[in-house]
Amino acid sequence: MKSSLYPLQFEPILKERIWGGEKLKTILNKPISSKITGESWELSTVEGDISIVSNGELKGKTLMELIGETPNELLGTKVHERFGKQFPLLFKYLDAREDLSIQVHPNDKLAKERHNSFGKTEMWYIMQADTDSRIIVGFKENSSKEEYLKHLRDNTLVSILDNVKAKAGDVFFLETGTVHAIGAGLVVAEIQQTSDITYRLYDFDRVDAQGNKRELHVDLALDAINYNKVNTQKEYDSKTNTSNVVVDCPYFTTNYIPLESNTEIFKSGETFTVYMCIDGSFEIEYDDFKHTYIKGDTVLIPAAVRSFVLNGKASILEIYIS
Repeated sequence: MKSSLYPLQFEPILKERIWGGEKLKTILNKPISSKITGESWELSTVEGDISIVSNGELKGKTLMELIGETPNELLGTKVHERFGKQFPLLFKYLDAREDLSIQVHPNDKLAKERHNSFGKTEMWYIMQADTDSRIIVGFKENSSKEEYLKHLRDNTLVSILDNVKAKAGDVFFLETGTVHAIGAGLVVAEIQQTSDITYRLYDFDRVDAQGNKRELHVDLALDAINYNKVNTQKEYDSKTNTSNVVVDCPYFTTNYIPLESNTEIFKSGETFTVYMCIDGSFEIEYDDFKHTYIKGDTVLIPAAVRSFVLNGKASILEIYIS
């Protein structure tokens, strides 16, 4: 029997952040009205932030409702078997007008014990970068809990962390435990495990509009941090009309597709697929379904949609679970 599912888009969930700006509107066409919008959650089942379908016959349904009704058809047989009726990934676009806080995310074990949550392995694709933009990722050299605490007390933590220049097209893969911060002047596509658990280590002594500093989580972070130097930047190929592997980890696989004309895609039915349009525009053609996606759009291809055509001139991230 033919599935009633089709390529799905969702209402963006917009988040104001102390470090946010207006590029999600000017660069990615998001319907923001605030001058400090930092995040657009594109696909989410985080409690309190459940994505709602914005296109087609299923418009108005939540992602959780669809999973509950047709888990194998939406998630895929393999993903459903592994995660039950949970959507295991969270997709975002971020605009950093200022530096984000220096932070770390716990692994699956710690997150489960402390928060009954997944951990937060994530990756960043840099969509736009101002001149001299940079990120903070890990320590310059292998460190220790004692050295970290000393520099935190002395307000010199940044001096022992690794600053990496970032430009459009760069990819960084952050395993749990990696101390990190997105730097000012960057627009980022972020793919991560479904988790909203963040331990904030340092916030540059900023205050909000009410003059309050944001909460730090120094004690919680101590056992979550990887104190060793890490290599986070990923190199990848750019063969046209091809899925070039960028990140392949237990939690997700991300490919880069430089689309120049059209390519037919075949799927196994074991996993959903998500496409994030990071430049240009493209169409998806599936049976009698045909729709154009532009830069900043995100589309969920249910696992039941097994063959379709991508057509256009675009740069696309393709994400699924292996």
